[in-house]
Amino acid sequence: MKKIVIIGPESTGKSTLCEQLAGHYNTVWCPEYARAYLNENGKGYDYNDLLKIAAGQLILEDTLVQEASNLYFIDTDMYVMKVWSEYVFGKCHQFILDNVVKREYDLYLLCNIDLPWTHDELREYPEAASRKELYHIYKDILINQQTPWTEISGSYDERLKLATAAVEKYMKEK
Repeated sequence: MKKIVIIGPESTGKSTLCEQLAGHYNTVWCPEYARAYLNENGKGYDYNDLLKIAAGQLILEDTLVQEASNLYFIDTDMYVMKVWSEYVFGKCHQFILDNVVKREYDLYLLCNIDLPWTHDELREYPEAASRKELYHIYKDILINQQTPWTEISGSYDERLKLATAAVEKYMKEK
């Protein structure tokens, strides 16, 4: 089982790409638990809600992996939770940090900010400067860890082509 995580700032096509990749490879994907949590509990959240969201994300990930074929696409991981927590609150729960280290993935796909911002009541940072800053935070994280990664940019169709090429390249090398 190869686990592939799609990460990046808000409104960069992560969920769309996960769904497309899962369809292309005839497998399942793990959605972002935060969306369900915030829709159920309201979009106002505090620092402790991020701990609940992180735990829920891991439970959802561990549950859906049982339905996956040889590839499993995951929208969001603990790096995303770490960035979100530190960006909004200036600190991060130890649980999230521990799971950044414990969880193992095979490939990261980093979605660039070159798609137009799409308004969504749960999204918080539409400003170009914030999006650029967050993108560079994610890129720095990926540069400084050991799991292979590929930047994904362009239109939705171009993103799918780049992502499938990255997955195929990774699978050939492993």
